[in-house]
Amino acid sequence: MNTRYIPTVKWFAGYLFLLFFTLYGEKGLCAENRPNVIIILTDDQGYGDVGFHGNPKIKTPHLDRMAKQSTELTRFYCSPVCAPTRASLLTGRNYYRTGVIHTSRGGAKMHGEEITLAELLQQAGYQTGIFGKWHLGDNYPMRPQDQGFMESLIHKSGGIGQSPDQPNSYFDPRLWKNGEAFQSTGYCTDVFFDAALEFIDRQKQAAKPFFVYLPTNAPHTPLEIAESYWKPYRQQGLDETTARVYGMITNLDENIGKLLSHLDRSDLSEKTVVLFLGDNGPQQKRYTGGLRGRKSWIYEGGIRVPCLAQWPGHFREGVKNNQIAAHIDLLPTLLALTNTPRPERLKLDGVDLSPLLTGGKEKLPERSLFFQVHRGLRPQRYQNFAVVTERFKLTGYPGTFGNENLMLQAEPVLELYDLSVDSGERKDVLSKHPETAKTLLKQYEAWFSEMKTTRNFEPGLIVIDREQENPSVLCRYQDGSFQQGVSEGWMVKIVRPGLYRVKINRESEKPGKLTVNWQGKALHEFLKNGESAAEFELAAGTGLLDIWFQVEGEERVYPGDNSPRGDVVISQVK
Repeated sequence: MNTRYIPTVKWFAGYLFLLFFTLYGEKGLCAENRPNVIIILTDDQGYGDVGFHGNPKIKTPHLDRMAKQSTELTRFYCSPVCAPTRASLLTGRNYYRTGVIHTSRGGAKMHGEEITLAELLQQAGYQTGIFGKWHLGDNYPMRPQDQGFMESLIHKSGGIGQSPDQPNSYFDPRLWKNGEAFQSTGYCTDVFFDAALEFIDRQKQAAKPFFVYLPTNAPHTPLEIAESYWKPYRQQGLDETTARVYGMITNLDENIGKLLSHLDRSDLSEKTVVLFLGDNGPQQKRYTGGLRGRKSWIYEGGIRVPCLAQWPGHFREGVKNNQIAAHIDLLPTLLALTNTPRPERLKLDGVDLSPLLTGGKEKLPERSLFFQVHRGLRPQRYQNFAVVTERFKLTGYPGTFGNENLMLQAEPVLELYDLSVDSGERKDVLSKHPETAKTLLKQYEAWFSEMKTTRNFEPGLIVIDREQENPSVLCRYQDGSFQQGVSEGWMVKIVRPGLYRVKINRESEKPGKLTVNWQGKALHEFLKNGESAAEFELAAGTGLLDIWFQVEGEERVYPGDNSPRGDVVISQVK
């Protein structure tokens, strides 16, 4: 089990940049050759959730105008769910390499050793900021500030109002600003965009290039939005759920319009690359532009998303490019566009799309894209996977995302679609093209084996170190290790031996026993009525840390829902 945290990896990457500047100076990375970068990543906004894809109901005038002024990648793919997409986008690597497995229950923790786009750009002189949803680990060394972001305003976990930030709301949300609790005022999407604009203004005044990552949590559930946004859609005859989603997207569209106008007024438009994309398909059933499936499915409706790339004077405007592209391509593309060197040892899975955007090339070499995700911390070969080529798409066990106990058959359940004539995936052509299916299946099997060799599908490790984070909040539902729906504790590394205060969020006020099971030794402390904390001597080491409270005379309870029950705050006393 590879559980060591190796900070020297990132130190070495920084050293390479220093060496580069020492040898070549800043001439090769002069400001005029280094555009600013803004990535807008929305949550659960599918291919059909924009006006420019023919949705007759939704109002997205600013995005529609942006589409006319951008290069649109019409066959752009992401993972079926959000955390895997975010890991691939920020690293340029297939997310299985990064330690991210799915979205919760221990599956959304990216290894701290991963090198992100923010780190590479920061080392090249960019000011970096994130404003919105992170969802790649809430503890050291996985937080935004550990992964290259100099400024951060985020919510924890997978969504506002989810564990561990309960209760919370999209209105006046409680957020985290540069690692500290922050009470904001206003609607969440407005708050994130306003903070990004303020960050941009500061960098312009300082004449520094910037990277702004704007991963909104809208239109993800809960569907909280002012009536003035959703009621007009309801009056059109849409159901309230769809009306609320479209209202959230209309608010988002207004903020994108405000951002683009601000760039124009600040004379930054021609100096700034702006990318807009969704992270996966829609969660609820609604208009999909004719695509089949939605979030969590590996059909087109689950993994194909809107993607616009705008850079006035540099990117082609009003052009639709139908070559396959994906989230893994954004990092190598932006490194090329910003003239940022890549450490030779950094293995990327994506390709540079900049020739498609600038018109340097109409087509890049053909390749296959691979997608897979399902619940559970041990990915199974063939479950809920897809291989996408320019023409064909092979799927395995579609629709099995939530089945952690899927019993695989001797021969995998496969479907094959000819996307060149059937983007809606209505007709399975496996029987007509058996050799194509065989070839793509071999490609998938080789890919899956390679993914396993990188880290053996081990999620990122929480490092408990008072010099980096004290206290550490251990969220059971989001970051605990689950097997078959049962929480087993947390995979952690305790850096320093000593006395630790352990506080647990327990439901019952009755007396009972607080237990800490660490390094093969169970430690117990009796808690009286209403007490929730005790102190324990813990050794340094790496492994599974299990902590629970058990009411006297009752069986142990294993909380497994998306609530703060069983969450732990641990801090080193001495």
